[in-house]
Amino acid sequence: MTATTVVIGAGPGLGLSIAHRFGREGRTVALVSRNAARHPGYLASLASAGVEATAHAADVRDRDALRRVLDDIAARHGAIDVVYYGPGAADPAARPAPITATDVPAAQDAMSWVYPAIDTVRAVLPGMLERGDGGLLFAGGLSSVLPMPVLGSLALSSAALRNYAVTLNAALADQGVYAGTLTIGGVIERGDIHSAIVAQPDLVGGMEVRTLDPDALADGAWDLYKNRDEAEAVFNVLA
Repeated sequence: MTATTVVIGAGPGLGLSIAHRFGREGRTVALVSRNAARHPGYLASLASAGVEATAHAADVRDRDALRRVLDDIAARHGAIDVVYYGPGAADPAARPAPITATDVPAAQDAMSWVYPAIDTVRAVLPGMLERGDGGLLFAGGLSSVLPMPVLGSLALSSAALRNYAVTLNAALADQGVYAGTLTIGGVIERGDIHSAIVAQPDLVGGMEVRTLDPDALADGAWDLYKNRDEAEAVFNVLA
């Protein structure tokens, strides 16, 4: 049976690079994102690299839609071996309120991106444990470990997602299933936030924009999964 990698939050930056990197290892890829209009381009890019892939539209914050998509992928491709969870912001150009102005509704909205990660794990983990193998990969921001007051409520959700990932790693270490996280400090090239900044430089108020190559991040994700000796890889060009 072909191994299947699900990329949740497939976009033109890191998501597509993850799909290419795992596809290069002979894996079938299933892309999940909100914007179905982009899917033909993603699939064409993967097909040109010899990667078998399908694309599925769902907003991960819609719990029923997310579960249906995961069920559809399993029905079409068989067992899900690896899940990468890294959905982007609904509005890449939006600025969060700083931490001193963060209120409960803002924190709840930020955390709404963490809950789908839990739903995803709950959907795929039983099968992985039954097979004694699998991978759960997450992507989050550097604010999870380094105080970045300007990111406000996003720092809270980043910290929660990172803690979930590394705690899963500890819980699953002797059960054959790997969990790990990419902690990212920088703007990912080709991604939606990078595109928004290029189009509207005033979004960062004249600050220097330091970028990361999504292909290098995808290599890091593959190394985490393959080697399984660390719970986290940190990529930081901000310091």
